[in-house]
Amino acid sequence: MNQPMTGVRVLEVAQWTFVPSAGAVLADWGADVVKIEHPRTGDAQRGLRQLGHITIEGNRNPVMEHANRGKRSVALDMANPAGRELLLDIARTSDVFLTNFLPDARAKLGIDVDDLRAVNPDIIYARGSAYGALGADARTGGYDMTGFWSRAGGAVGSTPSDLDGVVPQPGPAYGDSLGGMTIAGGIAAALFERERTGVARVVDISLLGVGIWASGVAVNAALATGEPWITNTAGANVAPNNPLVGFYKTGDSRYLGVSMLQGFRFFGDFCRRIGLAELADDERFSSHESLTRNAAAATEAIRTRLASETLDHWRSVLEGFSGQWAVVQNTAEVAADPQARANGNIVAVGDGDDRYDLVASPVLFDEEPLTLAPMPEFSANTEELILEIGGDWDRISDLKDKGAIA
Repeated sequence: MNQPMTGVRVLEVAQWTFVPSAGAVLADWGADVVKIEHPRTGDAQRGLRQLGHITIEGNRNPVMEHANRGKRSVALDMANPAGRELLLDIARTSDVFLTNFLPDARAKLGIDVDDLRAVNPDIIYARGSAYGALGADARTGGYDMTGFWSRAGGAVGSTPSDLDGVVPQPGPAYGDSLGGMTIAGGIAAALFERERTGVARVVDISLLGVGIWASGVAVNAALATGEPWITNTAGANVAPNNPLVGFYKTGDSRYLGVSMLQGFRFFGDFCRRIGLAELADDERFSSHESLTRNAAAATEAIRTRLASETLDHWRSVLEGFSGQWAVVQNTAEVAADPQARANGNIVAVGDGDDRYDLVASPVLFDEEPLTLAPMPEFSANTEELILEIGGDWDRISDLKDKGAIA
């Protein structure tokens, strides 16, 4: 197995998806991620069975599996003195402390930077938040819909300019998942620096910051001009000066996305392939400049032609074409995409009757798909961890008597 984080222990005190998904990525990479859950309530998402219009039956929980696969679950009460003492004992053996608790909660529970560094000066302390560690909103909580999508410009940037409303995120935990990958990268950099220099950092990533980075080019344009980004109109829209950048509807109401930024380079071959050879030889489109001037006429002709045949027809026609295009797929089609499978973007988890498929984090090492483990049952590893860090069954019994562990 190719797991470069093997030997790294991550102590995770977090709920929901944003920060736990970072722990999932690190677990994908081989880290031992110890997830702390409250002994009576657990992670708030464990009981979630409704995702939009989709009802999940049986034991599967897509949100928990996405953000918590490959971890170990330890159920302890940090508000209980004996539980906090156990947490600090685990911290002594850990390389990373990962949390999304807000500043006041961290201070109240005694799990802030100074508290952890008092028992382990070398621990990397990683915090995920809605709006960052600095500024007036540092103590304000939020989710990806607020910090990542709404406030960071993604919602407006994805909403057609003629739509009376706002487009939602593409799916549950969209910003959370991007943010979790970012946190994992920040932790990896901090571990690398600690290995090289001995310096242990505090790592901060916010949903707001990840959202601004995702919209970075449009925000940079606003910084340069003072003008907000205005999206195209709704529907099968195409760039106004390049007929080979945008979306075209097929005869069976599917869509092709084309993104040939060097439009003139591909225009002739594209037109001949789709049965518009006359456009390839038309003087109106004989140079980059003339194609730009007459883009609207080319777009209309292409739109009419592509709407005359089915998606499968155009798949066949464009097979092997060197220009950049893709079918606009729904999530069920993505789940079955052979290219995603070939590259380890979706992998099998578990064995036998318990075997199922799950989306993997998107980094391969030496072209080897990742090996994912299932999410842990609630409190499955509490006693195991206590014994690992030097405790015994007498301590386990005492912690249970005091209500510190499940």
